Amino acid sequence: MGITMILSLLSGVALFLFGMSLMGDGLKKVAGNKLELVLYKLTSTPLKGVFLGTVVTAVIQSSSATTVMVVGFVNSGMMKVAQAIGIIMGANIGTSVTGWILCLSYIEDSGGIATLLSTATISAIVAIVGIIFKMFIKKAIYRNIGDIMLGFSILMVGMQTMSGAVSPLKENEHFVHALTMFSNPIMGIIVGILFTAVLQSASASIGILQALSMTGSIRFATAFPITLGIGVGAAVPVLLSAIGTNKNGKRTALVYLLNDMFGMVFWAIIFYSVHAIVDFSFMDMVMSPVTIALLNTVFRVATVLMLMPFIKWIEKLVFTLVKDTEEDREEQADFDLLEERFLAYPALAIAQSHMAMNGMAKKARKNILRAMSLLGNFSQERYQKVQEKENLIDKYEDKLGTYLMQLTGREMTAVQTRQVSKFLHTISDFERLSDHAVNISKLAEELSEKKLSFSEEALYELGVLESAVKEILDITVRAFMEDNLQTAGQVEPLRERIGILCSELKLRHVSRLRTGKCEMKQSFVFNDLLTNYERIGAHCSNVAVAMIELEASNFDTHEYLKSVRKLKNATYMRYLEEYGQRYDLNGYRKTKKKDRA
Repeated sequence: MGITMILSLLSGVALFLFGMSLMGDGLKKVAGNKLELVLYKLTSTPLKGVFLGTVVTAVIQSSSATTVMVVGFVNSGMMKVAQAIGIIMGANIGTSVTGWILCLSYIEDSGGIATLLSTATISAIVAIVGIIFKMFIKKAIYRNIGDIMLGFSILMVGMQTMSGAVSPLKENEHFVHALTMFSNPIMGIIVGILFTAVLQSASASIGILQALSMTGSIRFATAFPITLGIGVGAAVPVLLSAIGTNKNGKRTALVYLLNDMFGMVFWAIIFYSVHAIVDFSFMDMVMSPVTIALLNTVFRVATVLMLMPFIKWIEKLVFTLVKDTEEDREEQADFDLLEERFLAYPALAIAQSHMAMNGMAKKARKNILRAMSLLGNFSQERYQKVQEKENLIDKYEDKLGTYLMQLTGREMTAVQTRQVSKFLHTISDFERLSDHAVNISKLAEELSEKKLSFSEEALYELGVLESAVKEILDITVRAFMEDNLQTAGQVEPLRERIGILCSELKLRHVSRLRTGKCEMKQSFVFNDLLTNYERIGAHCSNVAVAMIELEASNFDTHEYLKSVRKLKNATYMRYLEEYGQRYDLNGYRKTKKKDRA
């Protein structure tokens, strides 16, 4: 195999992959969000899931893309793992449709109708129409259709390029001998897995196998084990997509791998065990593009039919392989508290909601602390954890908000109505606290990527501010969990102290910029940090206000805060003075004076 032949083959593979990507992206754009909505809504039974997975994958020409989409749904909590299994099984069938489409590229130019259906004719017509849509029509839908048509044409040309590159090999004895090595089941399966893992596309691997079949050197004994391995290799991009997802996302990706592994192992054992007893005459049958497409489809359909009765067992297996931690079980326990049957008993439903909100409050606080720890010691793993927990807290807000709104439709006492109102006000503040955790984590990532650092004095000042922020979080969460109004009364003075600290830090930073102790490139991150810390204090204050105003008939946060700050009674001033002494920015200068002495 000369260098020219290798380059020609690789260029064909490149054109094929690009064409398939362009066609799939165009199809997704034309469908808009409809495919996602269909997958999300119409998966109530495994059979529906298999059917929809098959149809959607046949449309977008990628089982990996369908599965990655489903991993996203499960990761976000919109879909359960059990629902995803049926779709993934269907995706395995749908991806075999590409092989049949590719058979069009092997219709011989023998005159008559065959000439009209030949690759050159079809590709030319589709490409011409596609480029007209792409270049001369302004409507987005027609431009997307143009992308689909151009992608299809490029895909066809890629297949022809691959076929043309390998066609001389049919006369090469060394190549024919090398292919016979793959008739060994283990070797063939390994080649199928590795080849597809590199290409990250089962369709591309089948396409190349179809191209090689045109040399007349591919026999059933070679094609069968390679086809078995191709499915397992296609799991690589799906497994990569699960990096950074929650445990359910990882379980969903694992389903894709297990489906193909079970299919590969089961049919390999059955087929070769029977073959050891019965001599299959078709083992030496020369394969064509059509028979390879047929083999691929039969294998995938047979695998799905074999596994469908065991969907519940597959679900149990992935939950066993990816186990829940104690924290995961606590999260699920919080959601289990929101039982709809309790809505008929408002007192009980309110108590359950409070317990679930306690879990939300603790997680929001912990996520901010996790994000703050990244500022001094950035870790990609902990950064991903912050994003993951933010998604979880969003789920808390959604579930609690829905539950409490359902509760408002029930007959309640005046006290119960005010409690529900308090909860509805505070869940949004707890959710926003976690939003600030994400903001802080992104600032930490920026510091790490740009290799930025603050001056020693700035770090000391930030440390003082962060200590105050940690305390206001502790006080707020404790006050809410214990429903302690006296503790809640300590929050607003500390929020005021945090505001004073942020203003002082900004002035001191400007002073350091003037003297050259700090540079402008750190300023944006520094100021953004101060803004986030100040907003955290404000949301903690909102929670405390909602608690204190529980007994008031007219709930008005802004009016209450105005009155509190205006009156500033003796207790308020005592706390403010205490926080002023505890969080004093002059400690750094005092330390420096001692060092010089």
